[in-house]
Amino acid sequence: MQNRTKLTERVLAMEPSLTKEDILLPVDFNLTPTARHEHVDGIAVLTKEKFLVFENGEKKKEIPLTDAKEVAFRKGIGCCFIEYRDADDRWNILCRADGQFVDLYAAAAREFSHWLEGKEVSYLYEAEVNHRCPKCGRAYRPGSNVCEHCVDKKQYISRLWAIAKPYHYLIYISIVFYFIIALANLIPPRINRILVDDYIKAAEMPKLTGFILVILAMFGMHIVTTGLSMIRSVLLIRASNRITVTLRELVFDKIQKMSIQRISKRTSGELMNRVSNDTGELSRFISNDFGAMVEQIFILLAVGIYLFSYDWKLALMIIVPTPIVMASFRLFHSFMRHVFHRSWQLDSRENSILHDTFSGIRVVKAFGMEKREIARFDKVSRDLRDTRILTEHFFAKIQPFLNFLMGVGEYFLLYYVGTKIIGGEMTLGEMSQFSAYVSIIYGPLRWLSWLPRRLTRTMTSIVKIFDVLDESVDIADREDAEDHKIEGNITLDDVSFGYDKTQYVLKHISAEIKPGEMIGIVGKSGVGKSTLINLVMRMYDVTEGAIKIDGIDIRDISQESLRSQIGVVLQETFLFSGTIYDNIAYAKPDATRDEVITASKIAGAHSFIMKLPNAYNTKVGERGQTLSGGERQRVAIARALLHNPRILILDEATASLDTETEKQIQDALQKLIADRTTLAIAHRLSTLRNATRILVLDKGELAEMGSHEELMRKKGIYYGLVMAQRQMSKMPSKKQEKPA
Repeated sequence: MQNRTKLTERVLAMEPSLTKEDILLPVDFNLTPTARHEHVDGIAVLTKEKFLVFENGEKKKEIPLTDAKEVAFRKGIGCCFIEYRDADDRWNILCRADGQFVDLYAAAAREFSHWLEGKEVSYLYEAEVNHRCPKCGRAYRPGSNVCEHCVDKKQYISRLWAIAKPYHYLIYISIVFYFIIALANLIPPRINRILVDDYIKAAEMPKLTGFILVILAMFGMHIVTTGLSMIRSVLLIRASNRITVTLRELVFDKIQKMSIQRISKRTSGELMNRVSNDTGELSRFISNDFGAMVEQIFILLAVGIYLFSYDWKLALMIIVPTPIVMASFRLFHSFMRHVFHRSWQLDSRENSILHDTFSGIRVVKAFGMEKREIARFDKVSRDLRDTRILTEHFFAKIQPFLNFLMGVGEYFLLYYVGTKIIGGEMTLGEMSQFSAYVSIIYGPLRWLSWLPRRLTRTMTSIVKIFDVLDESVDIADREDAEDHKIEGNITLDDVSFGYDKTQYVLKHISAEIKPGEMIGIVGKSGVGKSTLINLVMRMYDVTEGAIKIDGIDIRDISQESLRSQIGVVLQETFLFSGTIYDNIAYAKPDATRDEVITASKIAGAHSFIMKLPNAYNTKVGERGQTLSGGERQRVAIARALLHNPRILILDEATASLDTETEKQIQDALQKLIADRTTLAIAHRLSTLRNATRILVLDKGELAEMGSHEELMRKKGIYYGLVMAQRQMSKMPSKKQEKPA
């Protein structure tokens, strides 16, 4: 895949008669149109007047645009291609490539179609080509322009430090304490030398007072370092917890701003992992590893300076293995990063399985799938176990060897101090002091040998956190977005939409909906009914065209203002864990109890609520599973009515209700729709008899529009749907078929 500039240069070299201005969009391909496995170096070119196709430097096709009625993108088995319909209504392949070109070809085909329709080329294809890491060639995550494999980790550390700015003072004070503790740790070996030379091995009987003072001095230093360590730990824990809370708020807030489309591309376990586990990993690093790292570095520097001033040759012998150890970890850095990334992914998958199983426990038990879910969870758990065992095996093999290298200097120390004592050049107290310092310096050296492992694990979490924070918000308020008081006029202006770049779900939908109208939306499953109402709520942005409310493009209205005036009862009823009252009042937290009860009565929910043991204070359980489907739906309708919206959206709102209850709610809804615009998707078409107009969708297009009577007289798609439902309702049950 090459960018437009490079492809244009190649085309100009093969076809000198063209100019840069003639070439609108070149697209490369790597498979021949016919041979399934035959690779080729090809370029298909859209010019102002024709299509050109080159293969291996030779021009193979030249198709005037007047001979191309339509351009389409298609998926094959392991490949994709762009084809055009000629004057004889035959489809011909223009170019063909392997699966990695799917998104690119979908965007390019759309650009080709725009040009044939008289629209300008916007170079979406070029954006797709550039949406890859220039170093490793991997595609960026949707909404991200950062490759988590090649990103500069220092940049993330710098940004993390900026986020922690309000708590820098705690970290700075902690560092001062670490510095003081490091210096304090140098004093006990000196006191120990005095104890040995002046009291234990003294030539004359020492004074008891001095001996006691030395012991007290050692005890006092122990108390001081312990006290300073406690204060230092408290400060760091406060800093780490506050930074963690800040990060969790940032990540959670960013996830809230992400569109439904972006969120749906990530699992619940993955998002939970980033909010909780990754921020927790960072908290543990700051409160434990960061402080220890600072302390060990200070101790290493302080003791190192002393040892080098005492005997630089011996000091070099002691620390000479350190560069080898660090180089070893650098050599295995890629392996460690890969393993920790794999572990992170499996951990997220495990969380997702737990979340899905517990949330859908009724479905699991209803189908007797407990053993299957156990097996699925065990499989991921075993994979996670194997990954962690691989990690531990690796360190179990390499760490002892590296520890041995780190300890080689101890043998030089034994030889050195032994010869000094035998030669009378060093006292036992000096030996004790020197040995203590060497023992102290080996502590930081050994600890730092484990640091790469800790850093790799922490950096994996940091990258995952910023991967979410850096993701662009595709459904964002414009800078000049306004708060608009909705009257209820909705305009669908040539609306087209696709969840991805490969195909449209809705195509060229245009309609004018007046305030107070009740509009029914019908059609077969999968034609885009729910998608249309999601676009009105701006859960997604239209791909082409515009949706206007009161003449204002909804992209120019703030999302808070727009959705605060829309009431929704979705097909999938969701209730929060809590009381029935809390779930109804969710739409209006400041509502009075009378308002909540009034909305419940209109929705037909009050009667069944009052029969419950605790009435409105009854706990509904997670996702409202203690209520029946119809009861949940009535609570959801009450929640929408309490919202008192200017636009009411009902997505199969009465699908789970019995006929009698449905009629009661329909009668109640008739009172509400008089002064508000209502969009209703209904499974039972009989419920749309009173709709002002009905929009009939078919294959993503607006096939019919009119009142129930008009569409029935037309005897089109809507007529067929109604007659099919009537036929189903007349079918006798098995009991009726049995003879008396």
